[in-house]
Amino acid sequence: MTATYVLDGTRIRTLEDFWRVIGETINGPDGYFGRNLDAFADCLSGGFGTPDDDDYVVEWRDHQASRVHLSYPETARQLEIRLSRCHPTNRPAVSAELAAAREEQGSTVFDWLIEIFEERAPGVLRLR
Repeated sequence: MTATYVLDGTRIRTLEDFWRVIGETINGPDGYFGRNLDAFADCLSGGFGTPDDDDYVVEWRDHQASRVHLSYPETARQLEIRLSRCHPTNRPAVSAELAAAREEQGSTVFDWLIEIFEERAPGVLRLR
């Protein structure tokens, strides 16, 4: 039987909220399902935090609310954090992404998450 994990999109206003909500949804209170994009991709790929039964679905309810909150302002905020922590050789690329986000161009945080779902766990995500 397919396990369904329901994300409440009204609780997701920042990327940090997403990490908390998906971790709790899949693995209970204080649960872990990644706390950065790479870790999230790993969790979706299997092993680290993935449900024991590989037959599962993540239903993202009220995803439109999340899409609004995870749009360009949150993307710029996340890229500012990334820029402050990244290796000097990565700064030009991150700076360019940040400039684009400030101009409301390019991928948003919401887009990043959807892309990871599609690449690492095709068919698992259902947007509602």
